[in-house]
Amino acid sequence: MKWNQIPLGPLQTNCYVLSKKDNSCLIFDPGEESDKLSDFISRNQLKPHAIILTHAHFDHIGAVEDIKEEFGIPVYIHKKEADWLLDPALNGSLRYEMIKNVSGKPADYFISEEQEMTIGDFTFQILETPGHSPGSLSFYFQDSDLVIAGDALFNGSIGRTDLPFGNHNQLIKSIHDKLLILPEETIVLSGHGPATTIGQEMDSNPFLNGF
Repeated sequence: MKWNQIPLGPLQTNCYVLSKKDNSCLIFDPGEESDKLSDFISRNQLKPHAIILTHAHFDHIGAVEDIKEEFGIPVYIHKKEADWLLDPALNGSLRYEMIKNVSGKPADYFISEEQEMTIGDFTFQILETPGHSPGSLSFYFQDSDLVIAGDALFNGSIGRTDLPFGNHNQLIKSIHDKLLILPEETIVLSGHGPATTIGQEMDSNPFLNGF
């Protein structure tokens, strides 16, 4: 499996496109600039199966409607943030004058628990990692040694918890209980910034001292 990191929008939120040799792909967190993402998909002759969201802050969902409509694919999100796709006050876009209000249609599928999921030829584990937001999810692809962690864990940092519904203690517990137990060689694909590994964050992340 191949992965591509595509920073999108004013906050350079990482969208990830995971693809197989047959060009089937999954799209994670299409945050903005739908034209840029669509061009990447078309140039590489990819065939999207679904849009999957780590959480529903505005910078992770801004291109959802355009990409969903263009490729005719379903959207997956945690049920705790189902209304965030529709409400600029909940997804945070209403807080910033320089950001357009983000609102769209309901998702097609709602995730309510940890489970193994298969979409097309892609099989992965869904991990609930709340704290940055109540419905934050991480997606672990064991066969490829990678986890898409959204804004839970970054290279040398962790997700902010000063936004509405954030909870610092809950985030630290999520990282400790769900992410740091993964093999140390696991690649961590974060919502912002460069990729890292579980081992690197265990050794050097200043927010995780003691773990």
